[in-house]
Amino acid sequence: MAAVRLLLLLLFLSPLSLSVSDTEALLKLKKWLSHTNPLNSWKQNTSPCNNDDPWAGVMCNDGVMTGLHLAEMGLSGNIDIDALLELSTLRTLTLVNNSFSGPLPDFNRIGALKALYLSFNNFSGEIPSDYFVKMGSLKKVWLSGNKFSGKIPDSLTQIPHLMELRLENNEFSGPIPNLGQKSLNSLDLSNNKLEGEIPMSLSRFDLRSFQENPGLCGKPLGNDCNKSATLDSLSTLQPGQVPKQAKKSMMGWVVIGIIASVLILTVLLRSRKSKDRFHKLGKENLDEVVEVHINSSNRRNVDPSQSQKGGSTRRGSQHRRGMGDLVMVNEERGTFGLADLMKAAAEVLGNGGLGSAYKAVMGNGVSVVVKRMREMNKISRDSFDTEMRRLGKLRHPNILTPLAYHYRKDEKLLVSEHVPKGSLLYILHGDRGISHDELNWPIRLKIIKGVARGMGFLHSEFASYELPHGNLKSSNILLDENFEPLLSDYAFYPLINSTQAVQAMFAYKSPEAILYQQVTPKSDVYCLGIIILEILTGKFPAQYLSNQKGGTDVVQWVQSAVSEKRERELIDPEIARSTMCSLEAMEELLHVGADCTESNLDERINMKEAIRRIEEIQV
Repeated sequence: MAAVRLLLLLLFLSPLSLSVSDTEALLKLKKWLSHTNPLNSWKQNTSPCNNDDPWAGVMCNDGVMTGLHLAEMGLSGNIDIDALLELSTLRTLTLVNNSFSGPLPDFNRIGALKALYLSFNNFSGEIPSDYFVKMGSLKKVWLSGNKFSGKIPDSLTQIPHLMELRLENNEFSGPIPNLGQKSLNSLDLSNNKLEGEIPMSLSRFDLRSFQENPGLCGKPLGNDCNKSATLDSLSTLQPGQVPKQAKKSMMGWVVIGIIASVLILTVLLRSRKSKDRFHKLGKENLDEVVEVHINSSNRRNVDPSQSQKGGSTRRGSQHRRGMGDLVMVNEERGTFGLADLMKAAAEVLGNGGLGSAYKAVMGNGVSVVVKRMREMNKISRDSFDTEMRRLGKLRHPNILTPLAYHYRKDEKLLVSEHVPKGSLLYILHGDRGISHDELNWPIRLKIIKGVARGMGFLHSEFASYELPHGNLKSSNILLDENFEPLLSDYAFYPLINSTQAVQAMFAYKSPEAILYQQVTPKSDVYCLGIIILEILTGKFPAQYLSNQKGGTDVVQWVQSAVSEKRERELIDPEIARSTMCSLEAMEELLHVGADCTESNLDERINMKEAIRRIEEIQV
């Protein structure tokens, strides 16, 4: 009898029984939502965790619902917290990029939540200071891209195992709470109205976590809080009143201002004649070739000891040339100035997500590519110079090292050596005079291995970056005369404004970026996987297109083929026909590409593992 009772109890607590309760709770939640067409699979008398036909957005583990991932569904309306409370196994809630509005709902009643993703909605208002007191299980809190105001809740400091906190692009004000959790490894408070000194417990995070908060001071921003306090005190004085301790400081600022004005006026007068010509380089009609002529000596033939127009040497004027000329960061191809660049014929190469590109052949015979980059004001001018000089020191057979840059507030010019054969994108999909015999299996494997080695180098050199490359795609892989790949447009993540980065950098096409606005070094792995699949199949990836209309969804295509064990059907016939003995190696590489593009971030292989497996493949 006891055994029968135990059996009945187990049946009552089985996933099937729980799923009925989950069904009712989810339908109750749906009832109060608007624009629910994406949830049409939520139907009465069906199970949310049905393996054959699971409900949209319902995450299950062994038949038990563990999460709701309702990102980018256009949902709005009221969120029924009571319905969510009936989902006893709910641990992750994702409502990213929908249209919910109003005050933050009472998600704090769901004490077992481990992750709360609410980014990019229209939630607004202040969050009560004690909101997170009873949410001790939380590890990830994403509230970015809303309209929250008031102080950051102090109760966030009481979440013992908090790992990720994203509050950027809101209207939070006041001081930053002392978040002392050692588990906290991802923090973004940028673009708010925060004030005061950054707590020492958060000084380990870089300046990107705090930028665009004019009232903040302290490490790592590099501004002295005491000086900030002195300047703030001036605003409380009566008209004409100046404290004695500030008079000398103010006089110093006046002198500095006068000197700066004179220098700026001098630069403007000297560059007035060439300003209009400089803008000719900015023609963005992609069907034309523009030519610019300026009478200028070839800087490469000038003795560095000789003075230039203003009487200062090239070395001595390096800092000032950041405003009016080029700053050389790599002199392996000689030295040149902006005038030399302007003298050359400029051929428009194209207009990409990060800016326009031009080819210029200078008088000394050096061919360069000039990229006009906008939205690069994420860091200060001095920090930009530091980053560019760091890039200029890179040396690797598969990395295209920049030569020089020109700095202006609204626009930057980045100069690198021109690679004659062009990009992998055009060689694979365009008409560049490359025969399919040239682009054979050994060459394609060579390209993939070179790309992998370049990525390994970047992930070592920029290990602290969330995106060591960030924009790996076939248009940013250049091939030299021996089909050796050179990676370009890398390590720009610290330089590009956040909004532009989301729109232009290919790493933001990874599943974790689309769903959760999260990028990691594994986002680069996803991009590497797309390259592998693109080279092996010869297909143009739909992932490169903003709306993914056109091309081939290589990820879905390959995943379906792998599950059905028909990988050979996907190999580009141009290499499959001529190298039948290598099909096994191609299939093995195809599996590496599939593992690199795994949508589940935890199951996706890391860069080190991807490179190891690629290197093991032989022709």
